[in-house]
Amino acid sequence: MKKILFCLLIGTSFISQSCINDNEDPVAVTPSEGARVEPGVGGATQPNQVWIDLSDFDALSKKPKETLTKRTDWDLAFYSGSAFKVVLNSSIMMAAAKIPNVTDFNQVTEAAVSTLKTQVQVANFNPANTVYIDDVSGNFPSGYTAIEEIKANDSENAIYLVNMGKEIYTGSVPNGSVTTGGDNRGWKKIQIVRAGDGYKVKSADVDGNNYYEVTVTKNVAYNYNFVSLKDKKEVFIQPEKKKWDICFTVFTNTITGAGSYVYADFITTNNVGGVGVYEVTVPAPASGVEAYNSFQLSDIDQSKFIYNDQRVIGANWRNPVGTNGLEVYGDRFYVVKDPNGFYFKLRFTRLTSTTGERGYPEFEYKPL
Repeated sequence: MKKILFCLLIGTSFISQSCINDNEDPVAVTPSEGARVEPGVGGATQPNQVWIDLSDFDALSKKPKETLTKRTDWDLAFYSGSAFKVVLNSSIMMAAAKIPNVTDFNQVTEAAVSTLKTQVQVANFNPANTVYIDDVSGNFPSGYTAIEEIKANDSENAIYLVNMGKEIYTGSVPNGSVTTGGDNRGWKKIQIVRAGDGYKVKSADVDGNNYYEVTVTKNVAYNYNFVSLKDKKEVFIQPEKKKWDICFTVFTNTITGAGSYVYADFITTNNVGGVGVYEVTVPAPASGVEAYNSFQLSDIDQSKFIYNDQRVIGANWRNPVGTNGLEVYGDRFYVVKDPNGFYFKLRFTRLTSTTGERGYPEFEYKPL
């Protein structure tokens, strides 16, 4: 499945400063010096999710710490807080729906789900399909999830049909374009129940093949535990919840009146871990670059930080219909407050490589 989106160009300068905590009392400064960063998104098929900790600064590389995982490495994320919520991997276009009138795995057949398969889709321009994906704001644990919160009574937990989304595309991509998905990854039937303070997952192909069970124990140092249904195992994906701030990823968002839609070049923020972000837009004729360079700690507006939506940056940093082709919006930058109370300013400087290939973004940031 090809989704051609659009985007970016621009650049420039930075100096290092220090950062103070939320209560504005002097504390040890973050080791970050700020940097110009080229996240390892991986090119026009955007195969990687890149998790970045702005304050974990490597003195040798002069870069913040990056954790790279393949988008297809995981399928389900199990919330590690007090609620029992399960999140789908939106970066590969997954979706899920309750299978009606079944209480046992063996009752699920191809015939029983054939009609449901035509409905549990992503990016088919059907506004009704948003019920099959999770709350795109990522405001968990309170937000809506396609898989209902896991109940204490096993019999109250439904069996779900899961659209496993798309593989990463392996063919060639025209220069300047992106391809966010390749072959279909198929379908699974799953049932999730509680196991003490964790989860127990039952998974199989619709015909019953590849049956798999795993118990997931919550690890409170992380936002989620992750499971690959394809590889039949628990996997490491995100860093600890206080050790990442932003993520470069493909993302399933929504468009009013058109349902779910797939975006490349998307940036999510770690709102579940406590990251807050807001956008600063610089009105013409003032220079966005100059405004960014001069912005300092005293300019921060605490009332503008958004903590309940992971899409504050999203795709808002790039112009899909620029007069000069793909371009970065030059009139905006972002203020980030990390989980430890440190502040940063961040602006995007590039989307493509020097030869115009998508999936090679660049940004610069500085502590405040």
